[in-house]
Amino acid sequence: MTENQVKYENIEETTSVWAILSLISGIANYVGLWFIGGIAAIITGYIAKNEIEKSNGRVGGIGLANAGLILGWVGIGLSVLAFCLTILIVVGVIGGSIALCGPFSEWINQIPLN
Repeated sequence: MTENQVKYENIEETTSVWAILSLISGIANYVGLWFIGGIAAIITGYIAKNEIEKSNGRVGGIGLANAGLILGWVGIGLSVLAFCLTILIVVGVIGGSIALCGPFSEWINQIPLN
């Protein structure tokens, strides 16, 4: 072999397990693990992106990690919004007529004010 000949190794790119977990958690956020699935998707997504950046091309799955991050952040936002709307509806700020003349009226009238 001469000095000009270079050996090339065929290195297969593997998909990051963290990226797969991020996508699965992001989907689970909408199926039944509200809020918890979103937090898991965000954490595993950032771990996957860090792992992929440090691997120098040996580990792939950046698209899966990004999708999990997007699903996680959107799911967290929707969970917080749903929680706030639920609190406002129960308190009666939104839909005050529902609280005063609906099925909640007896329950609200039983609450002592003094």
